Amino acid sequence: MFCEVYLLDAPYHLDCPYDYACGEDCRAGMLVRVPFGRNNSLRNAIVTKIKDTSDTDYALKAVHSRFADEFALSDELLAVARFMKKYTLSTLGEAVRCLLPPGALSSGPNLKVKKTYSLAVSSDLARTALVSTGRAGIRSEGQRAVLRYLIDVGSADGELIRDIPGVSSAHLKALCERGLVRLTESEDIRNPYLHYCRELDKSPIVLSEAQENAYDTIIDLYAEPCARAALLYGVTGSGKTKVIMKAIDRVLDDGRGVIMLVPEIALTPQTLSIFCRRYGERVAVIHSALSQGERQDAYRRIRRGDVDLVIGTRSAIFAPLDNIGMIVIDEEHEHTYKSESDPKYHARDIAAYRMGVHGGLMLLASATPAIESFYKAKTGKYTLVPLRERYGGARLPTAVIVDMREELRLGNTGTVSQRLMNCLCDVKERGEQAILFLNRRGYSTEISCKGCGEVITCPRCSVSLTYHTDGGGRLLCHLCGFSRPLPRTCDACGSDKLSRLGFGTQKLESELSRYLPEMPLMRMDADTTVGKLAYDRMLDGFRRGDADILLGTQMVAKGHDFPRVTLVGVALADTSLYVSDFRAAERAFSLLTQVIGRAGRASDRGIAVIQTFSPNNETLRLACKQDYDAFYEGEIALRRALSYPPFCDMVQLTLTADNEDDLTRASAALHEKIVKRVNEEYSHLPISVFGPFEAQVYKLNEKYRMRLVVKCRLTRETRALFSSLLSELARERQVSLTVDLNPLSV
Repeated sequence: MFCEVYLLDAPYHLDCPYDYACGEDCRAGMLVRVPFGRNNSLRNAIVTKIKDTSDTDYALKAVHSRFADEFALSDELLAVARFMKKYTLSTLGEAVRCLLPPGALSSGPNLKVKKTYSLAVSSDLARTALVSTGRAGIRSEGQRAVLRYLIDVGSADGELIRDIPGVSSAHLKALCERGLVRLTESEDIRNPYLHYCRELDKSPIVLSEAQENAYDTIIDLYAEPCARAALLYGVTGSGKTKVIMKAIDRVLDDGRGVIMLVPEIALTPQTLSIFCRRYGERVAVIHSALSQGERQDAYRRIRRGDVDLVIGTRSAIFAPLDNIGMIVIDEEHEHTYKSESDPKYHARDIAAYRMGVHGGLMLLASATPAIESFYKAKTGKYTLVPLRERYGGARLPTAVIVDMREELRLGNTGTVSQRLMNCLCDVKERGEQAILFLNRRGYSTEISCKGCGEVITCPRCSVSLTYHTDGGGRLLCHLCGFSRPLPRTCDACGSDKLSRLGFGTQKLESELSRYLPEMPLMRMDADTTVGKLAYDRMLDGFRRGDADILLGTQMVAKGHDFPRVTLVGVALADTSLYVSDFRAAERAFSLLTQVIGRAGRASDRGIAVIQTFSPNNETLRLACKQDYDAFYEGEIALRRALSYPPFCDMVQLTLTADNEDDLTRASAALHEKIVKRVNEEYSHLPISVFGPFEAQVYKLNEKYRMRLVVKCRLTRETRALFSSLLSELARERQVSLTVDLNPLSV
């Protein structure tokens, strides 16, 4: 027998099939190790085809060994890897690694063994051993404690027994050797969210008339024999989750599986508490904050058929579910669904492909859909399912814009306006809660010298260092992690006149604690949520009322439902308004709309206070009105006029080098090569080339970056162009090239 394999670590120009001899038990999808090259070094690979003959005219090497079958890819997932290779211009190995749980290619399975100890003799014989004297009796006090405990309970987990004072593993081992205690080992499935499943809630889901209409439309689409896509477009607080849950009920009742994606780990606690109470241990969770063993155990449960509902972040789209009936992408506009490392896939594209294979429904849900998604809904490619009213008669919050220029004229140089301060005091008086949003970590965004004007920057990246008060006060690069103590004098001129400019969540926390000490505050950002369950504990604590104010970055802005929150404050709306990117307005509108929608989700009407230095900005004004339709009409007209997505595709080619001269030379050569081929081989296609110019962050982790941007339509022909460029540049040692199709930002 012979097999075709792809190496999992091959460079792009060597990403092709290689023939090996194999045994009859080999099959497509298996992970194997093969000897490769003149030195026959063992390399990880995946089998992609089994065949009876080989076209090679030389003696073939044989497959050396194979990995555990539990991580072998099904035919469908192998097809997903091939799709990713073609669609994102990745290597097959890069695609396959996305489909595997972390650690799948390590030396052995990461299994946790549960040790249970029980009496190997009757209780009477055990009591006799306790009271006997001489060699038949038990003298060790630790062993005696174990026996007394097992006489009472019968059997117990080893960890629980070792918690008994004075008891160790040696005592348990000795009792097993004497035949008094029996050890039973079994696989222990790690599930950190098992506590959510203890109290099941099977109560019927009651929908409003609008929700019922949306549900009926979704189920009609699901029941069709071919794959379909729908966009559940509802204002914040319209009850999209209830509609989704009832649709999931129907799909699971039909014996089919469901994958539900959420954009951030911070959204999983609330989502899981709702879904686990309803579906119990039928739910598996996948996200990057789980340990390697926990993710592998989730993978095993899915493969064994113990799970039919998978909830997680972007990587959950690759869950090895069979017979998938629906894939839900909640908050589908979020940028986190697009991978920024190779392979640069979008979860929405993988979902569409898998639903095409399974003949299921891809359900997108958002109050502020991506412009491209809403355009597809408007033009009929997706079915638009609207929900235009808040659930239960709740009203949208009143939005108030505060002009921070006027605050400065009145002498307020702080981060909190008088209007927001008054609203916070009102919240405290009524016993309610508030969410404050600021999309900046740290205390000050930069440190500059008043003497020479120099800004302290990262030596590895072309960005300023952010001042953090943690650890006695340090400067930190948010891109590469470089850290240094806060200097006393300027590095450039020696002046001691250093000033802290801008503000982040730490400074806002400091000011609020000083002005409102009677209001407990909880700060939620990347600095305070270290650890896999940090989000859960913090959000649960806020829901219990441990704090009156939840202050944080984007992770507090979306998807949460806190009934007691009646006030939302945006400390500085301008941070997302003015960015050099054609999607800047869309992102700003979405973020502001989402955070404003956190207020007044119960019976009490909420208020949102938006602090800005640009009170007349149109995007800001429409976000305050929660008027997505008007925003879309203006944005789609602008994109049509300037030929931006969805009216074209954007391709970003990024060159990276250690040396600036090498980078400049390679960038000019690449531009010349593209222009020549566009004018000759591809002259019949509408293609525009821009650049080369510096990347938005020119220097990143001691590497320099230039980029070119191409406007075109992604077809088989244009993908072949970019694929050939990748193959040619892969041979360059001084410069590397990455290609991002429809990148997050340009």
